[in-house]
Amino acid sequence: MKKRTEFDFVKGELLLINKPLTWTSFDAVNKIRYMLQKQLGLHNLKVGHAGTLDPLATGLLIICTGKMTKQIDQHQAKEKEYTGTFTLGATTPSYDLETEPDTFYPIEHITFEQIKRTASDFICTSNQLPPVFSAKKVDGKRAYIKARKGEHVQVKTREITISAFEIIEINLPEIKFRIVCSKGTYIRSIAFDFGLALGSGAYLSQLCRTGIGEYRIEQSTTIDQFKTLIDDAIKLEKGNAVNSGIKNIIS
Repeated sequence: MKKRTEFDFVKGELLLINKPLTWTSFDAVNKIRYMLQKQLGLHNLKVGHAGTLDPLATGLLIICTGKMTKQIDQHQAKEKEYTGTFTLGATTPSYDLETEPDTFYPIEHITFEQIKRTASDFICTSNQLPPVFSAKKVDGKRAYIKARKGEHVQVKTREITISAFEIIEINLPEIKFRIVCSKGTYIRSIAFDFGLALGSGAYLSQLCRTGIGEYRIEQSTTIDQFKTLIDDAIKLEKGNAVNSGIKNIIS
């Protein structure tokens, strides 16, 4: 997101935010909403995100304000790009580092050629089974709530498309990758299925969303940088800066 001092959050802004590690997507939305309420007095402003990122993932999160929230579904439907790391030799109940490894496998039989061939096999349209530790609703409750209580969770498969699966680096037990996929794809499930295909087990140990449709992480700003943009805009308004668009939204 380019540095600028003109905003109209009521008419609508599309904010490209780099979500911090351990934050939920709603944490980021609530922080942006709080800033706009506290610093600009926009108490009834609509704010929402266009596609959930897990707490243990970082990267691009689209946050819409005002009338731009009407476009959330449109942005959610866009293709996503991720980079990250699979760790072979074990699986976890959550398919990532939220839970501890509970099953271990040998990896001595795995070759670089096998890894790349398996990645190529994943480039297709298929039915994916989401993790039980997910935000999917089962019997009216979030699946992860039931899973954390040790309850049996049965989630339904959904059709996904993986259009690119590139192996960037192999340093066993770790594999660094780049994946381009459709809306609703769980990279954690890809990690689990990838390990299953290799006969080695695998879990997702690092993930960053680098693209949503035409938007790139290089265009994004951190939460702290966004606060600075708002502070700078307010300073210009207080200094009677000419053509400071922010004066239209603090009235």
